[in-house]
Amino acid sequence: MVIKEIQEYAQVRTKARAYLCYIISRHASNLSITQTNLEEHIAKELKSLQELLPKAEVFYAISPNGVQLGTNISNNKRLHGKREGIDRSDRAYFYKTIKEERCILTDPYPSLATNNMVVTASYPVYDEAKNLLYILCVDISLENILKMVYPSSFNSNFSKYAKLVYTSFSVALALVSLLLFVKGLSGFLKLGLDVNSIDINEMFKATILLTLSLAIFDLVKAIFEEEVLGKEKKEGAGEGHQTMIRFLGSIIIALSIEALMLVFKFAITQPEKLISAVYLILGVTALMVGLSVYIYVNKAVEK
Repeated sequence: MVIKEIQEYAQVRTKARAYLCYIISRHASNLSITQTNLEEHIAKELKSLQELLPKAEVFYAISPNGVQLGTNISNNKRLHGKREGIDRSDRAYFYKTIKEERCILTDPYPSLATNNMVVTASYPVYDEAKNLLYILCVDISLENILKMVYPSSFNSNFSKYAKLVYTSFSVALALVSLLLFVKGLSGFLKLGLDVNSIDINEMFKATILLTLSLAIFDLVKAIFEEEVLGKEKKEGAGEGHQTMIRFLGSIIIALSIEALMLVFKFAITQPEKLISAVYLILGVTALMVGLSVYIYVNKAVEK
């Protein structure tokens, strides 16, 4: 599910940054700061932020040279009261904040302390002469940042229900695919090894069943990977909704085989009805054009 979470985070990152930076800025102040009360002032700010952001993992501050000022403040006992004096100058959120001179929100990265995927919001505090005093930092797990700014994300109740429904449909369709495979395979086995006794119609029927089995299985794979596992869409084929593309593709494959079977059947037995097969081929062509337009439009919209 990590890929799914990262995709959702990318969609709401701007909102998440605006929200977190607003919260931190409201409680970051450079008033009445002296060297003697700096740590006390920072600790007060961090505790205030902890009350406003209870889902955050860790709150801390770092000096202009990247050294942590004071200890962590956290609801997690394993993280609280530790890491004082640690050098964080090599962390992305530190040098990005120094370079951009503004509040930043990082990409997701694995936390060394918890092994969870987290993001860090860092806010620089300057004095009246624009000298950097310290940087306030808040680490929030990827799961919790989505809960805060993306209520309809992967962990919502409706989303869990939707996953259950998609799983049920995937299992049902997989069983249908299996039955079609068994039926098609048995049809081929009934034809035997005597070439002269092979019925062309029966051969095409078995081919249609096996092809439909493969197409439905491919559809099941797309539904399960996209809607349940949340896998990233394949490059070059994932511009549009994969389930819709696979579904239309399955229909096109089935109708194409049916049209081919009718062409051979009517050419041998009823040539006057070949026009019906031609109409079916034109319908399949129209579906292919429509699917191509669908993929092209979705690709253009995403770009």
